[in-house]
Amino acid sequence: MKRYILELTFATACAFSLSSCSDFLEEPILGQQGMDNYFTTEEECAKQVIGCYQGIACDDWWQIYKFYNASEMCTDDAWMGNTTQDAGDYRHLTMYTGNTIEAGNACQNFWQYRYKGILQCNIAIQKIPGLTFNNETYKQRLLGEAKFLRAYQYFELVRNFGGVPLIKELKMPNEIKGITRASVADSYAMIEQDLLDAIAVLPLRSAQSSADIGRATKGAAQGLLAKVYLYQEKYKEAEAQLQAVINSNEYKLLPNFGDVWSMDHNNSEESLFEIQTSGEISYNLGQRYSVVVGSRDDSGWSWGLPSSYLEKAFTDEGDDIRLLWTILHHNQTYVPNDNTWSATNPYIITPSKHKSARCNMKLYIPMAKRVKPYDAPHVALNYRLLRYADILLMYAEVENQLGKDTEAQQALNQVRKRVNLANVTTTGKQLRDAIRKERRLELAFENNRLYDLRRWKDDNGKAAICNVMGPNGSWVIYNTKTSTDQYEKSNQNESSSEGSAFTEGRDELFPIPNSEIILSGGSIKQNPGYN
Repeated sequence: MKRYILELTFATACAFSLSSCSDFLEEPILGQQGMDNYFTTEEECAKQVIGCYQGIACDDWWQIYKFYNASEMCTDDAWMGNTTQDAGDYRHLTMYTGNTIEAGNACQNFWQYRYKGILQCNIAIQKIPGLTFNNETYKQRLLGEAKFLRAYQYFELVRNFGGVPLIKELKMPNEIKGITRASVADSYAMIEQDLLDAIAVLPLRSAQSSADIGRATKGAAQGLLAKVYLYQEKYKEAEAQLQAVINSNEYKLLPNFGDVWSMDHNNSEESLFEIQTSGEISYNLGQRYSVVVGSRDDSGWSWGLPSSYLEKAFTDEGDDIRLLWTILHHNQTYVPNDNTWSATNPYIITPSKHKSARCNMKLYIPMAKRVKPYDAPHVALNYRLLRYADILLMYAEVENQLGKDTEAQQALNQVRKRVNLANVTTTGKQLRDAIRKERRLELAFENNRLYDLRRWKDDNGKAAICNVMGPNGSWVIYNTKTSTDQYEKSNQNESSSEGSAFTEGRDELFPIPNSEIILSGGSIKQNPGYN
């Protein structure tokens, strides 16, 4: 397993150990090497790109997955959930307290490790061109992978913090002193160019060898670029990329929705890109996110629990299939793919310990498939970052925005057909709302809801999140006045007024970590509204 030490944080040089995460990442030990004696062979260049993949999720739950979970808690789909422990810095994001320091602390690891990942990509992009390869196509593919991964990580930063400092090559701390944030437009422009470069050289999924499954492909880059365009309301540009993915015939929906998040269907025909994992207990190459969101009665930590408001959205739509595979309930006697639980031995999510007495079913691991120790980064369930259902729903949204409602209906109804829901035949704003609802139901707990709410504009001209959160927001009104859910109403160790302090003009973005502002000497400026 590869151990290549070479790291630079955003503003501080330090050592950082990179380890591989899947079959294609497994490499022999090389020991520690520096820049002066590395990048002299194709193999060394390839190993650097392998390190770039590791930067997507790092080694455990607290670097990246914790922030993913916090983003779910900041929506109407989830509570913090654990009512037996101090929520710590989760609270300041989820409750929208406006406490710049504490909320920024909750973002610090994510910011830092995204820039660490970007650094790895920058090194590859800067150094690989200087070596002559026997196979130029292979060389360009490695560069394309590094650019795809850099674009993904910058996209994650921009959609959370707005414009960010753009670093495109290896820089020492003294070289970035005084750096400032780029505009959102300039940040997106760099992301777009990286993805266009990647699309030009990456292979189709079908052209990959079995050993390369999990690496970035042309389809992954096209799908991500479409999402980048969609976030900017560049609908024609997004349409072209989405059509390219759809017309490639490289991807399709799995017949059964329950297979989408199954360990047995990692890297399935529905997947464009996912974080690779391994259950090999000799290394920490799996994920622990499943443990973090699991029931405290089942070795879990119960952070990020589904809300009854999300469940209501499923039941209102008559969507029994996706409800079954998305939300796990207290005293549930049938748990799909796990015969451990029954009428005489129901699944327990003790209401006094869990705000909603519900858990995330998408990340649930059947008992028979758990590697021991379970409470460790050994879970071999890949985390899906982009899948074909998302492509179809983005395409439906784009076509609706372009006035092509027939095409929008066709894409939307493909997704609905899988879960036995009737075709949508509405047009215009009604179709727009149906597509938005479908994204919520199909992609729940897949790190999309918060960003959809931030980017969508409602009929009153406000970002959708401003109508969901705040004292008169739909989420707050439901929880404080409408809800009859016995568990959520009775367990006030987490207040049902969550989200009422949301402030328009501030909380559409997260605060820049204060530590980064200090390290920059004040050249990096905080987001509006944070003191």
